[in-house]
Parts: sequence; structure tokens; C-alpha cells
Amino acid sequence: MCPPVPEPGPDVPEPGPDVPEPGPEVTGALIRRGDAGYETARSRAVWNELRPERFPEAVVRAASEADVAHAVRWARAHGLRVSLRSGGHNWSGSPLRDGSLLLDLSGLRECRLAPATDTAPATVTVEPAATGQELVAFLTPQDLAFPVGHCPSVAVGGFLLSGGLGWNSRAWGASCADVLEIRAVTADGRTVTCSEREHPELFWAARGAGPGFCAAVTRFRLALHPHPASIMTTSLTFARAELARVTEWTERVARALPPYVEVAFVLQPAEPAADGAPGLRITVGATAFAATRPEALQALEPVADCPFGELAVTRQPPAPTSFAALHEGAAVLWPPLHRYAADTLWSPESCPTQLGRIADVVARAPSGKSLVLSPVQPVSPEPALLRNMAFAPLGESYLVCYAVWEDPAADEANAQWLRDVMAAADPQGDGSHYIAEADLEADAARPRRSYTPATWDRLQEVKAQWDPDNVFHSYLAP
Repeated sequence: MCPPVPEPGPDVPEPGPDVPEPGPEVTGALIRRGDAGYETARSRAVWNELRPERFPEAVVRAASEADVAHAVRWARAHGLRVSLRSGGHNWSGSPLRDGSLLLDLSGLRECRLAPATDTAPATVTVEPAATGQELVAFLTPQDLAFPVGHCPSVAVGGFLLSGGLGWNSRAWGASCADVLEIRAVTADGRTVTCSEREHPELFWAARGAGPGFCAAVTRFRLALHPHPASIMTTSLTFARAELARVTEWTERVARALPPYVEVAFVLQPAEPAADGAPGLRITVGATAFAATRPEALQALEPVADCPFGELAVTRQPPAPTSFAALHEGAAVLWPPLHRYAADTLWSPESCPTQLGRIADVVARAPSGKSLVLSPVQPVSPEPALLRNMAFAPLGESYLVCYAVWEDPAADEANAQWLRDVMAAADPQGDGSHYIAEADLEADAARPRRSYTPATWDRLQEVKAQWDPDNVFHSYLAP
């Protein structure tokens, strides 16, 4: 089982008069707006220190799957719509909705392994608030692996519902491709099991619908992969002057590498140049998830032996690593207790074109902690790994921009910087997005533009079938 997480904050007070108690069948904590402890419960629903000014009427922290079903029925009976939080990592604060019941699933984080048998491979059943870091710690001793998110504190709930661009997804596919089955509480309070055979429409939507999914998932059953015997990584960091050469060379090389090699660019502001121009650095990172050490070294060799590597500001030769160590490195890029804004873009244009277009704006970031991440081929294009899911890659290149800062006085400047980067990357304003990290407050078209038109229409049909009364809040819109 994943380790329990201690309950933070003060004791929950007795309910007041404005919102009725959900009844003795709900064993989880109930806090209503105005109660002592409400702001703590509201705030911890969002990992981001930049929290939107939206206020649920009540918060229920579920202690079990039965709690989820009882809370949904109670909310429906009392005219409250339901919003959901598992890990709280949605940058736009989607779980926080005015006038709602915030159903906090963060206490549901158990992992259970079903070992392989003579007739079936091993699978794991995971509750929605288990984090990628916890799942790695659970699976690694079993010599098993799953394409968890790159940031260690991301919970599997929102990650898998959005599709999931995880570690080694160029080989393993979108993480939701390994979702075999879900358990979910529907808008009428029923608990159903969904798979390709049972309730297939709801199962399809659960693999990509993200924060617009029209039910509350209480557990996922996941297919697993053999743990790579050798994980190795290498990186090179260059100054701004080398941007075009680095991006063009790297993209050409990366697309020819075996699918178990993950290559990504990271653009970050740097110290100003000698002439006072804004500084920029570009890092090329490559990680191999291979069956043997020689295989990993051979796969990384084209990147490590960059023909202009002597121009690199810093250079890390290929070295062994692990999923846990990769998560430690990612935690440096996305530190907790910071303020965040993020947005994504799928584009038909190449990485060199996109990164060249935004370089000047990135260099002028008001915070030195902000960055743009652009993986080369972030997910496998194999049709078999994109079958029967709402998620789909919507462009030739992909980038995600993160504004990261600490000072509340800098909120406006950093939010504007994010919008400036995205405007530079998508000057026509008609690009596509990845729902997990899209800036849902930028405009009302963000959710729709995170799907193909046919998928968007199908998602609306599933919503109308399973939640005709809009019990569950759908996509956040400005």
C-alpha cells in the first residue's frame, strides 16, 4: 500500500446552520464556508500558491469510495454542483468553484498489486490521490514500472484523466493507454465499473477528458511494464546564440533515436549578455529507458557526442539514474510553495520554429525560475497506443510554458509574461492545447481546442448521457 499522509490543519468543527450535514453515512470530514478551518481546506485543494478567488459552499474530504457516493447524492439533493480534487495540481485551480461542494479525494491514495499469474500479467489498482512518486516507490521493488508524470507530486487522478504525458511515453504511449478499468461514482450516486466491455463510452471519456470528466473516479486498474534495467541520462546547456543550431540538430537526431529515448528542450532566462541583452539558456536533455547499460549508452551516444558540444556552457555525460532521481530533478524545476501559471500548445510547426519564435520573450521573463519545456515527440504516434481514448496528440511539436514566482506583487507581470509567450508561439490564436496544463482562464475556447472537433462533440454526448443535470462541474471557463 502507498504510505498514508498525515492530516494537516486544525480539527474540523461541527457543521453550522447554512449547509445541512450530509448524514451519518459520510465518514469523511465536512467543512462549510465560514467554519474555522475552511480556508485551510479550500487552499490545500490547489497545489499552486496562486489561488483563485472562488469559494465552494462546503468541502467534504472523502475517507472511502462509499463517502464519494454518499456525498454526490447529498450534493444533488441539496442543489449543489460537485467539483473534484485529487492531487490539486491543476494550475488553473479547476477544483475551486463558487457555490459548489468540493469533493476532496486526497485521502484516497492506496495502491494494491495483483501479481502476475500463469495466465495474466501483473496489474496495479491505484486510488486517485496516489502520486507518481508514491507509485514509483511502490512498483520499483517489484521490478515493475508505469509512465508516471514527470513532476513527483502529481497525483494519478487528474494526470490519467487528462491523458498523461509521462516518463518514457514515446515508447509506452500516453499513460491512459495503460488504464484497463476504472471505478467511478456517477451523477446519480451509483458506483460503476468501466472498461472496454462495461460502460465503454464512459471508459473512453475517462482516458483524456481531464477536468471535464462527468463522474468521480475512485480507482484505476493499470497495466504495468517491466522496469527498465538501465536508465541513463545526459544533458548539454547552451547560450542563446546557439539556439537555432541546437534545436535544428537535436530535433533531427532525436526523431531517429529508439523510441525508449526521451529528448526534451528546456528554455530558461539567464544572466544578461555582455552587451546588456536579455540572457537565455537552452538545455537539451536525453534519457534512455533501456534493457541493458550498453544499449542505453549506445542510444544516448548521438546526443552525448554533439558535434558542437565544445560550445556547451555545461555538459553532463551519460550517467545512470532512476525514476526516483528523475523526480528529484523535476522537483527542482517545479518547486513547491511557489506561484504558477501555465499554458500549452500543440503546433503543426517544428520545435526549432516554435522555440525560435518565443526566445526573445522567454529571455525577458520577470522570474528567473520560469521556463518553457518542449519534448521532441512527447508521446508515441503508434495508432495502437492511441486507440479508444479521448486524448490525442494534436500537432507535430508541443510546448508547455510555466511562469514560476514567489512574490504576490509580481502576479500581474508573470501572468502577462505567460500570455506574451503563448501569443508569440501562436500568433494566429488558433493552436491546440493539452487539457491537463492549459490556461483555462485565458479564453473559453481552451477546452474545446484541446480536442479534435469529433472528440469534443462525443465528449458532450457522453456528458449529456451520464450527467444530464450538470451535477459535476465541467471545464473551467473565464
